[in-house]
Amino acid sequence: MDNLLRFRDDEPHDEPAVTLDAFLAGQTNATAVRIEAGDDARALLPRLEQLALVEVSFPSFRDGRGYSTARILREAGYAGELRAAGDVLVDQIAFMRRCGFDSFAPEKPVDPAVLDAALARYPAVYQAAADGAVPVWRLRHG
Repeated sequence: MDNLLRFRDDEPHDEPAVTLDAFLAGQTNATAVRIEAGDDARALLPRLEQLALVEVSFPSFRDGRGYSTARILREAGYAGELRAAGDVLVDQIAFMRRCGFDSFAPEKPVDPAVLDAALARYPAVYQAAADGAVPVWRLRHG
């Protein structure tokens, strides 16, 4: 993948992702699953330990369902690679990381300088999220 951005130390998972329906229908040897917008990620919860990659489709940058998918999986304890794929804009990546995404496959190339600026734009966060960052109010008031 030419446009793959990763915020993980392990090697990228290169097995193609199967659809959620195929995985649930018996493709039990798969270690990578693709969640489409509208799929219920909770169906994966009993089998998270066998997955190395969950790829979440963003058909449009306006479609925020993938954020909920990421949060559901991370709160359930999924520690594998969680990839946002599709219409991912550079200014969304920081927010996607807060929800638990740690790799990205945007349709269009991302300028590294623009990405660095976007990730550094807001050094403090205001609420707890999947990324474990300490909210600014807790830093100020304990």
